[in-house]
Amino acid sequence: MPKQIHVVGAVITRGGLVMCAQRGDDGNLPGLWEFPGGKIEQGESKQAALMREITEELGCTVEVGREVTTTTHEYEFGEVTLTTFYCRLVAGTPKLTEHTSIKWLPPDELETIPWAPADIPALALIRAELT
Repeated sequence: MPKQIHVVGAVITRGGLVMCAQRGDDGNLPGLWEFPGGKIEQGESKQAALMREITEELGCTVEVGREVTTTTHEYEFGEVTLTTFYCRLVAGTPKLTEHTSIKWLPPDELETIPWAPADIPALALIRAELT
C-alpha cells in the first residue's frame, strides 16, 4: 500500500485573481504549479495546518474560508489526498521561500500553466465559481 500523505492547499484570491505558486527545482514535482500549502500534522485541523503552512512558506497570514474540493492522486512517492480551501490574505505580502515564482491569474487562465496532478481537479471548480 502506498504511503498516505494528507495535505492542504490555499486558493488565495485577490481582486478577482487567484495566486499560483511554482514548486522549486528540488524535491518532488519540480517546476509544476500548485496551490501553496503542505502536510497536515498529527492532531492538527486542516484549517490550522493551512494557516501554519502559509505562514511558513509565504510569510503571510490567511483567513481560511470554505472548502473547494478534496482529491486523491497517486504519485511514485505516495498517495496524496489534497484538500483545497478558498483563502484571503489578511496580513503580509507573499514571499518566495520554497517556491520559485508566484503568479496571480484570472480564473479562466488557470489551466494555461502546468499544474501538479493533485491540484488539477480543483481548477474547473474554481473557474466555474469565480467567473
